[in-house]
Amino acid sequence: MKEIKSISALAACFSQLPGVGRKTALRYAYAVVDMSEEQVDGFCVALNDVKDSVRFCSVCGNFTDAEVCDLCRTRKSDKICVVAYPKDVAAIEKSGAFDGAYHVLHGTLSPMSGRTPDDLNIKSLMARLDGVDEVIVATNPDVEGEATAVYLARLIKPMGIKVTRIAQGISMGSELEYADAVTLSQALGRRTLL
Repeated sequence: MKEIKSISALAACFSQLPGVGRKTALRYAYAVVDMSEEQVDGFCVALNDVKDSVRFCSVCGNFTDAEVCDLCRTRKSDKICVVAYPKDVAAIEKSGAFDGAYHVLHGTLSPMSGRTPDDLNIKSLMARLDGVDEVIVATNPDVEGEATAVYLARLIKPMGIKVTRIAQGISMGSELEYADAVTLSQALGRRTLL
């Protein structure tokens, strides 16, 4: 069967999204073909609206549609949770476990990829630390996340501010026999009193 260029082009666009492979991208493209004109118009309007109205908060760097995001306007800022990406703020907020302020770095340190401290939103973090009691570094527990956490701790600790790292280890509901050695080691090393 001859390939239809417009469907292939749309599938190629969808395949640029994270986690969308070629088959899923084609399913999405065919779904658009099956949509009504009004649905497609609504889809296009929503895409354009996101690009036109969403920007970074001038305080924390999170996504917002205003100059300052709702979290920065309403939260105490004596505790700041530092994350790599806006999606991390959403994940922590979903947990309901944190009621302080956030700061989004927009990445992590990665010498292999050429990402240095100058490429991250670190200067604005340092500028907002006056009156802060604790900085919680909530980057991923991988090499880049750990390097970023260590770098931030070295910058912030001399200011007399407590710097903590989110706990790592065994997930709730998982079985020990399936955990890797690094995860088990971290879980044992960061154990807590009962």
